[in-house]
Amino acid sequence: MGISSNQHNKEVMLEFVTMVALIVCSTAYGAGKFYDEFEPTFGGNRVKVLGRPNQLLTLSLDKYSGSGFRSKKEYLYGRIDMQVKLVAGNSAGTVTTLYLSSDQSTGTHDEIDFEFLGNVSGQPYTLHTNVFSQGKGGREQQFHLWFDPTKNFHTYTFVWNPKLIMFLVDETPIRIFRNYENHGIPFPKNQPMRIYSSLWNADDWATQGGLVKTDWSKAPFTAYFRNFNIDACVGPSMGSKSCINGPSAFSDSDSGTNRKTTRGTWRTRDLDAKGMARLRWIQKHFMVYDYCKDFKRFSKGYPPECKH
Repeated sequence: MGISSNQHNKEVMLEFVTMVALIVCSTAYGAGKFYDEFEPTFGGNRVKVLGRPNQLLTLSLDKYSGSGFRSKKEYLYGRIDMQVKLVAGNSAGTVTTLYLSSDQSTGTHDEIDFEFLGNVSGQPYTLHTNVFSQGKGGREQQFHLWFDPTKNFHTYTFVWNPKLIMFLVDETPIRIFRNYENHGIPFPKNQPMRIYSSLWNADDWATQGGLVKTDWSKAPFTAYFRNFNIDACVGPSMGSKSCINGPSAFSDSDSGTNRKTTRGTWRTRDLDAKGMARLRWIQKHFMVYDYCKDFKRFSKGYPPECKH
């Protein structure tokens, strides 16, 4: 069940009733050079930046170690895009991540997650999403994708503003987490976050609940990253002054789309009726787990945001 790029561009539309209040920060943007915006976190030479000018990054996993990288800066609200091509073949036990996180050592960190759970050859990846606020997570939704994420690069996007967190795949919305602070539900808004990515072994839980283990004869496992876009406000800790809207574009040619995203549109990003219909269609046909429908887990009552 493919979704045409024309449908993407027509049905994911921008509309918001109220303007977002001015955020005191500065806009950062990166369009290709990983060394300028990112730094390795672990894995040594398993993190490789290739091509000219440093436009392709690879992470590898073997039986000794995985690998990862993070942004040099922290951001408070914005839009983050990354094109990713996942580990091909038998990727059971592996997890490739792309996420935003504040300082986890505080015990009250915020986090926004894409996690790609590998599987045996021929079986679909599971895209695991989660939102942490003030140290509390447990808000998992999982999806199977409508394409093979190992064949080509596809674009995975976070949109984060004071009203919502939106998860998109090739510009198609798959999940919305709204700000319901007026109902007593914490929302990530005060802690700046870095961009993180990693490839690691989690065969105790990742594939079919840990039933399928990593086949190390297939190692090293490799995931590929390119064409990142950071249209975001730098966090206060970076000495920011103001958030400036300027022209920029992000081209997603490999995933079949031909779109241009104007800088700063994340400030007022939301879905109109057609966009919400697309979101619901994706969730109906491709969602495989929703914490708001897990009665065994929440037999004494669902989390309060599930009501909304």
